[in-house]
Amino acid sequence: MIPAPPHLDFEAWKDQIRKMGGRFDPQVIDPKAFAGWVRPISVYGFVAAEVGSNTHVVERTHRDVRVNGADHYVVLFQLAGRSAMTHNEEAVRFGVGDVVLVDAGRPATFFAGNAGESWNTVALLLPRQALVSHLGFEPRGGLHRRNGTAVGRLLLDLIRNAGMEEVPPSRTECYVRLAVHDLVGALFAPSDPAPARHSDKLFMRVRSVIKDGFVDPGLDPSAVATRAGISLRYLQKLFTERGSTCSEFIYSFRLDYAAHLLQRQSTLGASQALREIAYASGFRDYSHFARRFRQRFGHAPGAHFAGESCHREGALNACG
Repeated sequence: MIPAPPHLDFEAWKDQIRKMGGRFDPQVIDPKAFAGWVRPISVYGFVAAEVGSNTHVVERTHRDVRVNGADHYVVLFQLAGRSAMTHNEEAVRFGVGDVVLVDAGRPATFFAGNAGESWNTVALLLPRQALVSHLGFEPRGGLHRRNGTAVGRLLLDLIRNAGMEEVPPSRTECYVRLAVHDLVGALFAPSDPAPARHSDKLFMRVRSVIKDGFVDPGLDPSAVATRAGISLRYLQKLFTERGSTCSEFIYSFRLDYAAHLLQRQSTLGASQALREIAYASGFRDYSHFARRFRQRFGHAPGAHFAGESCHREGALNACG
């Protein structure tokens, strides 16, 4: 059984949530009567925490967004108390068992159901680029799912169980991370695809082109644009809107696939030259592959033979 986290004073609690999720401005009626706690949880490489307090307002302003620049989503599960939120032109109320999606790149304000009443949530942070790359669409912050959603319960159980494991099995981490992204997609995918923006549809088409052809060393932005039937300039605009570039997106798929091959080789005890893996992943030059691999994962390709995990930040698209 996991022991209850220690209670913190107001300033310590505020510092903890800012370190975890970015710049927020919590407000409490009487700091001397404040009660709050934060219990960090490692969820297969994702940052998560159980957070609770009796603050009556927690706000992330336009200025907080500009100063902090956090670029992630937060999935919030309400465990106790009642809350309300205004975010992305949405106003929602949620109670125990409900789950909401917050876009940290936009302002948000959270209110306790009753001033001074304690609330308790589990917060899961998901880097935006990795999530959007995996799903092929940008979830809209402010979405809300009521208690009883089977997918929501499954995701919450996964988070809680991960917090109870002393040493998560490294060889399964990248697959579980993919599953987390899939569950979030199932929770917050648009119910009606018709209103999707034209650019979102084009981005999904571009993503499919890259996913189907990244092992071709000749696949570059010009080739992607041609296969997707759009201009190179518009292709670049699609990625600029999402904070990335087409070249980096292609390399992301190639590196993730190489990490997957290395991990599988380590698991099966097989033997394949690193150069062959580089070429099979779409790289023409091994030195370029090795340099990119180290930049992405923090270690040389050969380290995967020692059972290194492939869960590093963003290594998500091709593990399955």
